[in-house]
Amino acid sequence: MSEVRDVEADRRPTGFTQQHLDWVPWVEPIELAEADAEQLPLLAGQRGASPYFRLLARNAAVLAHRSANDQDIFYSRDGLTRAERELAATVTSRHNGCEYCASVHSRFTSQLSKREPDVQRLLDEGTGVRIDERWDAIIDFTAALAAQPPRAEAAHLDRLRALGFSDTELHDLVLSTASFSWANRLMLSLGEPEVPAGA
Repeated sequence: MSEVRDVEADRRPTGFTQQHLDWVPWVEPIELAEADAEQLPLLAGQRGASPYFRLLARNAAVLAHRSANDQDIFYSRDGLTRAERELAATVTSRHNGCEYCASVHSRFTSQLSKREPDVQRLLDEGTGVRIDERWDAIIDFTAALAAQPPRAEAAHLDRLRALGFSDTELHDLVLSTASFSWANRLMLSLGEPEVPAGA
């Protein structure tokens, strides 16, 4: 048994990465074949293969609200760019120590912004990293808002507005940060990340 545990420990990530990570739940997810009529539509497509979504499907109403919330925040066409919404999710996840969420959303940030080295610097150095004026303002506000208790101030918003952020864009930035402050804590309390076998 100790040998099995040692092998499992070796598969835990040793830091923040843009590489794909698996996620191992501490509570048994439902099996897709056993999903009922309320759960099954919420597990369509790739979600049915995800232990995270199959675990959340134990409370279908919560998963439905969570999915609708995620869709509205990250895929609406107006306001903040998708890349900057993903940047906020990455910063929040890095601040909260959620390696799994940081890996997923840093990949999205890199793909959408075409700035993979900058994203990797954020993962490596943390939220004190300095990249450029616009990203620094997003990082500083997001990290301050994600802190417990939050320490975001009017000066953060003034700085963002001076860089041309509209109220709609600021609203999107707040929602992205708030959504991932919740999501990180949920994932951190329900399971842990794992490096895929053979990676």
